[in-house]
Formats: sequence, C-alpha cells, structure tokens
Amino acid sequence: MSPTSGGLLIIGLLLVLLASGMPIAFALGMAAIGGLLLSDGFGIFEVLGETMFAGIANLAYVSIPMFVLMGAAVAATPAGRDLYDALDRWLNRIPGSLVLSNIGACAIFSGMTGSSPATCAAIGKMGIPEMLKRGYPSTVATGSICAGGTLGILIPPSVTLIVYGIATETSIGRLFLAGVMPGLLLTVMFMTWAMIDCKRKGMKFEEVTTRFSFAEKMESLPKVIPFMLIIAGTLYVLYGGVATPSEAAGAGAFLTLGVVIIIYRLFRPAPIINIFSATMRESVMIMMIMASAELFAFALSSLYITQSLAAAIADLEVNRWVMMGLINVFLLITGMFLPPVAVIVMSAPLLYPIVVGAGFDPYWFAVILTINMEIGLITPPVGLNLFVVNAIAPQIPTSQVLWGALPYVLVMILSIFIMCLFPSIATWLPDLVMGPAI
Repeated sequence: MSPTSGGLLIIGLLLVLLASGMPIAFALGMAAIGGLLLSDGFGIFEVLGETMFAGIANLAYVSIPMFVLMGAAVAATPAGRDLYDALDRWLNRIPGSLVLSNIGACAIFSGMTGSSPATCAAIGKMGIPEMLKRGYPSTVATGSICAGGTLGILIPPSVTLIVYGIATETSIGRLFLAGVMPGLLLTVMFMTWAMIDCKRKGMKFEEVTTRFSFAEKMESLPKVIPFMLIIAGTLYVLYGGVATPSEAAGAGAFLTLGVVIIIYRLFRPAPIINIFSATMRESVMIMMIMASAELFAFALSSLYITQSLAAAIADLEVNRWVMMGLINVFLLITGMFLPPVAVIVMSAPLLYPIVVGAGFDPYWFAVILTINMEIGLITPPVGLNLFVVNAIAPQIPTSQVLWGALPYVLVMILSIFIMCLFPSIATWLPDLVMGPAI
C-alpha cells in the first residue's frame, strides 16, 4: 500500500468514525487499528498495548491531572461568580463594562483552570444572563464568552502547552512564559472588538452602567485574591527553580483545594468527592486521547505517511513564510475536527523538526499552534465552546452563538499575523526570565 493511499484510507476511516458520533479517543484508536491491520495483519495486536502505554508513560504527565484538579476545584464552587462580580464592580464605570468583565473574568479564570470548557461554563453561567438582562445583544453576550473561554489553553498553566512540551521535549516552564504576553494581547484584542461590536450595534453604555460604592468594590476582593496568589505562587516555584512542573502542579492543586474548602466551607464529603470525580473523568479522557493519538501516530509512521509528508514539506522550494502559512492552514483544518490534545500529540513531533529547520523559534511556534487550536474551539463542526455556551443559554439559537463567535476567529487570525510580524511578543518574556534558549 502506497503512503498516499494509506493516508487517504486511514484519514477517511477516522472521519467516518467521527461523523458517527464515536468519542474522539475510540475513533483515533479504531482508525489506527484499521490501518495497521491492512498493512501488517493481526500481528499488530502484539504491540498495541505497549504503544498506547508508551504514549502516556512519562512522569511529566503527572502535572496534567494536578492542573485539572485545580480547575475542577475552582469550577465546582462559586469562584467564577465571585470573580465575575468583582470585575463588574471595579469596571462598572467604563463604557461597555460588562463585556470587559466577561472577557477579563475568562482570562483570569483561565489562569486558575487551564480549561476552555470550564471557563466557558463558569463565567457564562453568570455573564450571559446578566448581559441579556442589561440589554446586550445575544451575539455579543455569547460570542464574548465563547472567545474568552479559548484563553484557557494559552494562558498558563495550560494543559495544551504541557502536552506540546512533552511531545517536542521542550521546556514547559519556558512554554508557560511564552504564552503570557500573547494571552494578554488576545485578551485586549477581544475586548477591543467587543467594544467596537457593541457601538456598531447602537449600544448606549451609560444606560446599562450601575454604580457601586468603594466599600462594595472592596467586599468583592477577599474571595478572589487567594486564587490569584495561588497562581502567582505556582508560577514562582516553577520559574524560581524551587520545583519541577509536576511538583508545582501538585502544590498548586493542594493549595487550591484547601482554599476552596475553607472559603466556600466545603466540609461535607459529597462536594470533595464530586471534585475528585470530575478530575478523574477529565484526566482519563485526556490520557485516553493521548494514548490513542500515539497509536494513530504510530500507524501513520508504520504506513510511511508521516515520513512522506515530512519529506514533501521539506522538499518544497518555497519561502519559509509560505511554508508556515501552509502549516497554519493544516492546523486550522485539523483543529476544526479534533481536540487540541489530539492534534498536538499527532502533529507536533512531525512539524517540530520542520519548523526548527526553517529557522523558526519552537516556543513561538507553540503559541501559533495553540492559537490555531483556540480557533478550532469556536468553529464548527466540533467547536466545543459553542456547544458549552449553547447548553448554558439554550434559548439563544445556535446560529446566533456561531455568528457572535465568528468575528473572534478573525481576531485570532489577525493575532497570528501580529505574532509573525513581532515574534518577540512570545519570546521576550521567556528570554528575560530564563535567558535565551540554547
């Protein structure tokens, strides 16, 4: 079987399985097994278990369930509501404050959880009804939450960047730092577009602005500040050389769980069990996707698909920026059909040597890849954030949610162009804190 026919077969089988509604992990595994059966016969069953286990048998992956536990602990409490309320009180005199509060709360909550769906759910439950009550268009309310939620996989701690770091053997600490400035840039760009969109639709901000006294503003801080200190502390021990990423994640999870229990008085067993159950479900889901993606990558390699594709890309006699444009198109398309973890596990080892060989910084490329994955979270057919928001506000038609989110796709594409023009946006902070990459 030629690499071309093998590639078409295995990709076609994967698309059919995904279209059937099969979970991502099982679809990846079944497509891989189907391709391997056709090429090598039943002998492949001797290596299936070993290959899948090898995909997750890395000590650094211990940090993933720890960061997931942080997110589950925060998401299981009214922390998102408190954060949203605090920002609303402090920003209420700024025109369009509620839009800024939504996106700002998403950005900060992303740093607490590292999860896009959790951010959408936690902030959206408060933000969308409040915006609709104050007269904001449904497209503005839902679109800002969809886009703000995507920041969860870019602003550290980010599970996506951890997976990229392990797949490419790059520094996770440096990757986290590389995501800070682009994350802030995207947050500002999202806020800017939201304001433009509101004004374009004739919103009179002074009519939806509420006054809060200084005392009311201060009342909102005690429940928010501890979480901000935990994020700062986790990042400090990570970059200060005090702990490894796994140890920092463990300490952060322990502190977050303790703060959540104390502040929200979760002294009964049931809420704690629910937090650990949610952590277990999401962690197992992520690990299953990673193990299946490793098997899928093994199948592509066994059929010489990855080698042929890499050789074809490397042999392209085009400008390196044209090559980067083609890579971005590839990432955009795959991100529309597969979750970020699966795309990174499969594509990062293939693209990493090509990108580095073309003279691009691997940490800068990690940010570009992640922004592409963010776009996939708010575009059909998968568009996980679209479905989360639709579940939160079922009274709003899916078409309106989609139209509200699509302009933010253009904003993210614009941010990719800005990152290409000014790559130091991603590389400046890592070089400042950790020194130039060798």
